[in-house]
Amino acid sequence: MASIFSPKHSHGYAIRSISLPTRSHPNTLRIEEELNKLKSWEVSSSSEVERIFFGLSGLAELYKCMEDLLKLPLTQQALSLDQNQKWVDELLDCPVRFLDILGETRDAMMLMKGNVRDFQSALRRRKVGDLVIQNHVSSYWSLRRNTRKQCTKYLVLLKNTEESSFGASPPLDLNQHLSAVVRVLREASLITSCIFQSLMSFLSSPILRSKVTNKWRFVSRVMRKGRVVQNVNELEKVDLALCRMLMDNPAKDFEVENIQFAHKGLEAVLVVIEGLENGLDCLFKHLINTRVSFLNLVSN
Repeated sequence: MASIFSPKHSHGYAIRSISLPTRSHPNTLRIEEELNKLKSWEVSSSSEVERIFFGLSGLAELYKCMEDLLKLPLTQQALSLDQNQKWVDELLDCPVRFLDILGETRDAMMLMKGNVRDFQSALRRRKVGDLVIQNHVSSYWSLRRNTRKQCTKYLVLLKNTEESSFGASPPLDLNQHLSAVVRVLREASLITSCIFQSLMSFLSSPILRSKVTNKWRFVSRVMRKGRVVQNVNELEKVDLALCRMLMDNPAKDFEVENIQFAHKGLEAVLVVIEGLENGLDCLFKHLINTRVSFLNLVSN
């Protein structure tokens, strides 16, 4: 995978310190506090998935504070006095840029959850050698490929959007409160892009699928190259488990052990998917509310 898609790449997206006016409204300062919490999201835990969970939860709280800021009479007054349509458009577009990506990612999570549950049900009823099991494996990998392709596209889109947006500073004559609103929305957009890129990087992780006849040799080769199980994510662990499950071995005990290994991997992925779904659902709700709050402001 290209370097810009590596989880390590997100370390380059440092969230800049916000220099708000000393008389900023308490709601604006609350947002600054939430942004400061999110600055530590990459080191919030030892697990890649846990960091993403932390980031999505923090973003939901951030946009909840943003809703309150946009509902302030002070914000409405500042917008009514300012005639610079550019900054109004920027505020309006801030949550929208992420809603499509978030919505389609939620849909992908729902598809994957249904696929994994069907796969688990099939494993409980069938043997490894059954054609039904092989069909489920093929279906799972096909879904993984489609999700990976979609998320790789979003990674590029997020990167390009980040580089092309928010290039200029607000003009000096901009209303003080509106200037503060623009600044916190910019920072919110930057950290949202950063966390989304980490999520897309996770979902577009390489598919560890054997293309050789001897699948056991493939799994062993992966281990020898240093990609030990604890250093791969939950999706990659399932890939290894499925390769191992499909290995040709007549021993009954070996077959049972591999089915259990696949079950364990699929269960871990299901927990991750449900956690991501919850985080994305909550964030989606607050992004929508932020969008509605701003539309209500500019339509008054």
